[in-house]
Amino acid sequence: MIKKVKTIEPIRQKVLGELRPKKKVCAYCRVSTDSAKQHTSYVAQTEYYQQYIQSREDWEYVGIFADEAKTATKVKNRDEFLGMIKECEKGNIDIIITKSVTRFARNTVDSIETIRKLKALGISVFFEKKDFDTAESPVLRDFSAP
Repeated sequence: MIKKVKTIEPIRQKVLGELRPKKKVCAYCRVSTDSAKQHTSYVAQTEYYQQYIQSREDWEYVGIFADEAKTATKVKNRDEFLGMIKECEKGNIDIIITKSVTRFARNTVDSIETIRKLKALGISVFFEKKDFDTAESPVLRDFSAP
C-alpha cells in the first residue's frame, strides 16, 4: 500500500503577522521659518519619512504631521503637532518618528511632558538623529509619581 504524503507549506510568517499587527507609524516634521532653504528642508523631511515608513512591512503608514514656519518653543502654537497628539490619544498612532529632539520641541518642559504623556499611552517617539527611542528609556519616567 502506498502512503500519500501531504506537504504543508510554512505559514509561520502569516501567523506571526496575524499575531503581531503592524505598528501604526507617523512622522513629525517641522521647520521654524518660511525661507526657501527651510522650505526645501521641509519638503525633503516629509518625502523622506513617507518613503521610509512605507518601506517597512511591519509598519502601517498613518501620515505625516508637519508644521512649517512654526517655532518649537511653545507646543500650543503648532496645529499639526497638536493634531498628532490627538490622534495618539485616539489610539491611531503607535510610533512617532522625527529627525531630532529640536524638531519635536525646543522647550524642555513641553518636550518631556509630551513624551511622558505619549509613553503612558504606549506610544514611542524615535529621534532619528540620535538613534534614540523613548520606548527603551527608563530615564523618562515620571519621578513625581510614587
